[in-house]
Formats: sequence, C-alpha cells, structure tokens
Amino acid sequence: MSNSKQLKCTRDEVAKHNKKGDLWIIIDSKVYDLTRFADMHPGGLAALTDDEVAGQDATEQFFALHRFEILLKPQYQRLQIGTIEGEEPSLHVPSAGDISKVPYAEPTWLTEGYYSPYFTENHRALQKAMRKFTDEYLTPDAQAREEDGKRPDQKVFDKMAELEIHAMRMGPGKHLQGRTLFGGIVKPEEFDYFHELVITQEMVRMGARGYGDGMLGGKVIGLPPVLNFGSEELKARVVPDVLAAKKFICLAISEAHAGSDVMGLQTTAVKSEDGKEWIINGSKKWITNGVFADYFTVGCKTEDGFTVVLVERGEGVETRPIKTSYSPTAGTAFITFDNVRVPVGNTLGEEGGGIFVMLSNFNHERWVMCCSSARAQRAIVEECLKWTAQRKAFGKPLNSLATIRAKLAAMIQRAESTQNWLENITYQMCNMSYKQQASKLAGQIAFLKSYSTSCAQETARDAVQIFGGRGITKSGMGRLIEHYHRTVPFDALLGGAEDVLSDLGVRQVLRTMPHDAKL
Repeated sequence: MSNSKQLKCTRDEVAKHNKKGDLWIIIDSKVYDLTRFADMHPGGLAALTDDEVAGQDATEQFFALHRFEILLKPQYQRLQIGTIEGEEPSLHVPSAGDISKVPYAEPTWLTEGYYSPYFTENHRALQKAMRKFTDEYLTPDAQAREEDGKRPDQKVFDKMAELEIHAMRMGPGKHLQGRTLFGGIVKPEEFDYFHELVITQEMVRMGARGYGDGMLGGKVIGLPPVLNFGSEELKARVVPDVLAAKKFICLAISEAHAGSDVMGLQTTAVKSEDGKEWIINGSKKWITNGVFADYFTVGCKTEDGFTVVLVERGEGVETRPIKTSYSPTAGTAFITFDNVRVPVGNTLGEEGGGIFVMLSNFNHERWVMCCSSARAQRAIVEECLKWTAQRKAFGKPLNSLATIRAKLAAMIQRAESTQNWLENITYQMCNMSYKQQASKLAGQIAFLKSYSTSCAQETARDAVQIFGGRGITKSGMGRLIEHYHRTVPFDALLGGAEDVLSDLGVRQVLRTMPHDAKL
C-alpha cells in the first residue's frame, strides 16, 4: 500500500523537487518521492537527477527500463506520496484473472469478437476460474521457486488437490467419477480434452518452465500407465494418494544409452526364484520429478521383451539431482536401481507388452506438451508486442521498423497455426476411442509436437533479437524472454526429439499409403 495520506499536486509543484536531497518524479499521474531511494537506485543517482527525469513526468523513461510489476511491489508503492490534480492514471493495472487486450496475446476463442466451434460456456467458466487460481496461487510460488530452486510449496499442491486439478490434468476418464471438479464448475462425465487443454494452457502462463515441470509434470506422464494398465488393487493403493498430492510419481524410461530408442533400454527386471517378485537393476537419467518421487513407472528389459513396472521408493532405489538449464524445482534426477524387489502384481499391462503401454502413453504426453508449447509461444508474442510499442530506437518505437514487424509477423503466424492445429487434433481426440486415437492420431500428434517446438525455438531466437541485451538478462524487462530462450529446448527433446517425431509421422503415413495410388 502507498502512503495513506496522499497529496494532490500540480506538475509545477513537482518540478520544484528536482535535485539530490529533494527528488520527486511522476509516473502515470502518480507522484513518487525518491529522495531517500536515490542513492540505492540500481542505475545510479545520475539516472534520476537527469533533467528529463528529476521533477518531471518520467513515465516513458520508466517503461523503457522497467516492467510494470515493479510499481506493484510494496517497497516501491510506499514511495508514492500523491497524484497529479485533475488527472487519472492511463495505464491498465492487471488483476488476477484478467484477459489480455493485446492482439494475439490470447487464442481467438478468448478474444472478444471471435468465435469457436470447439469451446462451450462451460470451457469458458473453467478457464476464468483456472486463470484466477493461477494468478493468485501458482505464479507467486513459481517465481519464488525459480529463484531458490526448491520444489513447489506443498500448500499449493494441497490447494490444487482441493479443486481436483491434479485429477483433471489426467484428462477425461473413470478416475474423475465421484469428484467435485473445481467446486462443481465441470461435471466429471462432461469433462473432455478441451477442459484439460484449458487447465494446461492456463498453468503455462506462470512463465516458469522448471516450476511447470516441478508442478507434477512427472505425474502427468507417470500416472496414466497405472490408471490404464494397473490392476484394480494397485490402482486403489496408489492413485488416491497421488491425485491428492500426498504421494508423488514419475515416469522413468530414458537412460544414458537410450532415449527415443525405447527398445534399447538396459535396465533389467528378472523374476525371483518363486516368481512372485521382479528384481530390478539399472539406471535412469533425466527423470522429471524423480528427486522427490515416491513411485517410479519404470521401463525394463525382461525375458519376454520390454515390460513396465511400478516401483515404490525403498531399499535399493537411489535418486540424485541433475543440473540442467532450468530450475532444480523440476526435480530432474539420475536414478539407480540396485536389486530392487517389486511384487509382480506391480506389472503394468502384459509382461513383454511394455511397448504398447508406452505408445499409449506417448500420445497423451506429446499432446500435453503441444498444449504447453502453443500457449508459451503466445506469451512471448505478447511480451514482444508490448516491448516494441514502448521501446524507442532512433527516435521511434521499435515497431516502426519493418524488420521488427517481420519478426512479429512470423511469431504470430507460428503461434496461430500451432494453436489451430492443436484444437483440431483435440476435437478428434474428443470424438475417438482410445484405440482410434492410437491408430489415427499418433502421426498427427508427432507432427504437431515436432512442428510446435520447432516454431517455439524460432520464436525464442527472434524474441532475443528484439529485446537485445535484455533478452539474455535474467532480471528486468527481458527476464521472461531470457527464461524462455534458455528453457525452450526442453520441449524439443522431452517426449521425443523433433527429428524422431517427424520421422514417426512419415512412417505412419507410409503404413496407410494406398497401393493403387499412382501419378
């Protein structure tokens, strides 16, 4: 809060306070007394005693150097001593849940005056609630955890569990039956993939990639094999605690010698003499949430081929954090299994049928990543549109330069094409059985995932060029650009590298190529 006793000032009165020891400025019709703050200013005293700043309206100079949220911090709000008489602030102060008015900052279905054949009023109600929740609970914790590298706050996990957000992130299914979704906004039987898309895309707005994965990215890919292929006894024991965020799970497939080559895995599972247990040995690498996971959905080489087994943390299981380009809050881990004994009842699917379990899981995993990529690109479009409108070069706004407008055009085209392709595939998912999705959409989703992450990397590169040095600085005006550029390669690798997925899409095409089609 600013000082409770606010002055009503004229611009002439403010102009008198224009030197060290007596320094006022105006930002958006609000008067700030910087006298005591001047010596602490990161840019030095000279930046504040400049003739165009001291005692003057410094709105333009401020927004050329600082983000709006600076003014909302309590320590800076206390510097406000008054307002300019007869004037009202002209800048919009964003509130939790607001829809952006910046062109292309929102998908068309959320943009006033546009229509969608896919989204209903129920989807819109969920979006409104989820955005407010993200702004109030997730974003503050996300930004703090990106700084200190700690795992997301358990209180945030618990709040999400109250609203059944963890369950909704698993998509439609029987696991939603009997649950009250977001206070009753959505009925379990009406929840579809567009609802899930809304949940995922609103969470991405946190602008914290490591935290995004730390916010149970491992559960999103590690729990579906249990839901779809686990025994009823296993599901009853594991699923409730995971969806309540009392226990945590991850998917442990990748190894130092095998990533996209799932059949090249070297972790082994051998039956005990009495046949009641698996004995697992090997290691896994780059496992999201592995550091704090209680359960591990593990791909193993068995006598019958490739088998997936649920392993509980215990004797013989060791996890160590891996330093990556993004925050340790993701819990990225190197995992070793040393003679770990697991009941055969923890097998997911058929023995030797692990490839089917994983392929079924990969479609949903990659689709979720496409949802995230599409929304993250749009956030960068918004940042760049704002920056190029307020930043001046050669006496004019950046967006007056044709080269800058060309970059903006390419960014918008990539974001729009990705979102529209995504919505079409999501519609197909809503109208296909799980089996139909596996046969008809594996290639489409692979293509989209490869396309969206390729687009994202181009957008990241263009954004850095637009922001210049600020685009590689972890704080200040370009901090979101720096973060995006540094972490966007994760999306291009997780769930399958771009080249591998593009080839998968073509191989799907070739399988259905009609033999009688000739030029």
